[in-house]
Amino acid sequence: MSSRERILGRVRRALADVPEEETAFAREYLREHGARSVAETVDLLAENLADYRAVVHRCTDSELPSVIAGLLAARGSASVVVPPGLDEGWLADTDVTRVADRAEGSVSDLDRVDSVVTGCAVAIAETGTLVLDGSPDQGRRRITLVPDHHICVVRVPDQVVSSVPQGLERLDPAHPLTWISGPSATSDIELDRVEGVHGPRTLEVVLVTSA
Repeated sequence: MSSRERILGRVRRALADVPEEETAFAREYLREHGARSVAETVDLLAENLADYRAVVHRCTDSELPSVIAGLLAARGSASVVVPPGLDEGWLADTDVTRVADRAEGSVSDLDRVDSVVTGCAVAIAETGTLVLDGSPDQGRRRITLVPDHHICVVRVPDQVVSSVPQGLERLDPAHPLTWISGPSATSDIELDRVEGVHGPRTLEVVLVTSA
């Protein structure tokens, strides 16, 4: 018998003499807070991302290569990790050295890379959260945790949802999900904020429309 089965067995025994009407209830939760248009939802996403100290950019599909090239140049990046399924056109305007996301690569190898560019699975406006699920355009989880600079591309409005419940409906729990709300940061007991401890020190989010 597993630990899970033991715990559930104890719960069932503890509830054995409790009337059914006292245990069978459902709590109703809001699926989203307030009614918003698509544009308002995207604006809320941008606002909450910025509130978490992510840097937000907006552009069209045709502008994306030049925007990414400009962000890498401004950062002074000489190398960038590229997930295997990333659209090659996204990096068409830069000659920065590409580093493939390889299973045999080490953490030390990743630590020497300046930036990483990925897509995302879904972006949640109410919490300013990006979720990556290991899809080909996002790669393995560690490539978004080790390099100090992460550029994440979000398709607008296709990948933007209002709330966490709506986001969960789009995600497969069997996938390795990484939830990102701003750059990595922590604070000590004196409330001194330190960034870059558990992941990238700088997160740049590019909201891309098809117009």
